[in-house]
Amino acid sequence: MTVTQAPPLSPAPGGPPAHKTPVRRRLVPYWLLLPGILWLVVFFVLPLVYQASTSVQTGSLEEGFEVTWHFATYWDALSEYYPQFLRSLLYAGTATALCLLLGYPLAYLIAFKAGRWRNLLLVLVIAPFFTSFLIRTLAWKTILADGGPVVEALGAVGFLDVTSWLGLTEGSRVLATPLAVVTGLTYNFLPFMILPLYTSLERIDPRLHEAAGDLYARPATTFRKVTLPLSMPGVVSGTLLTFIPASGDYVNAQLLGSTDTRMIGNVIQSQFLRVLDYPTAAALSFILMAIVLITVTVYIRRAGTEDLV
Repeated sequence: MTVTQAPPLSPAPGGPPAHKTPVRRRLVPYWLLLPGILWLVVFFVLPLVYQASTSVQTGSLEEGFEVTWHFATYWDALSEYYPQFLRSLLYAGTATALCLLLGYPLAYLIAFKAGRWRNLLLVLVIAPFFTSFLIRTLAWKTILADGGPVVEALGAVGFLDVTSWLGLTEGSRVLATPLAVVTGLTYNFLPFMILPLYTSLERIDPRLHEAAGDLYARPATTFRKVTLPLSMPGVVSGTLLTFIPASGDYVNAQLLGSTDTRMIGNVIQSQFLRVLDYPTAAALSFILMAIVLITVTVYIRRAGTEDLV
């Protein structure tokens, strides 16, 4: 028996050619991405280009600024304000480490032990976001006030003696010290650490823990061999979400610190709004961005994972 192949269907009269339909379908994702691309160009790329041109200008606000390709502004800014850069990285790194030490156990508790209280604990984690960043920082100014119950309790247990010896506080005073600034950074950015950690831990299959137990692995071994490696994407994400904004923060150092605890964010703000030295402020911003970018790139490669939550 001979099978005759049916002829291909021709497009309906008056309809679009058959060869144009796949092209339109291929263009649909690009049209959907267009609003986001335009948003990034208008509110990120163009301001970045403008700041780059500002950083190589010379002049004053009265006489006007002109692009003269004065790249020496970068070296002058770095050589004058390198202590603030180092202090910012130190404070941000310390706050990130504290957030990890505090956030990992809490995220582990919510993911594996909370049970029906899980949703309530998650709401408590994000509860600080219900108020503004400024109000939360001002609250710590009241909590750490001289003569307050918190400071008196820390002094009674000898904690302030240790921190004063380390140079983190000044005698019985906590405000306007490095400890106050790091405390504010840790509190304000702790949710950014907990949420990625919880997301990463919650995705771990509980049967893996059961399998480790069946192989007579102790809880510490199970955590070291199973839980921690599988939660590394959350660790990397949380540390990045904490370190990057903390390194450029200026609110905590402004409200909880002093002139001796100024971070580079305070310098940039002052250069933009008070000194009105726009080229120096722009150069400082690009230097900070470059330092953070290099630090993050090295950290991600050393962490050995790019599967960020």
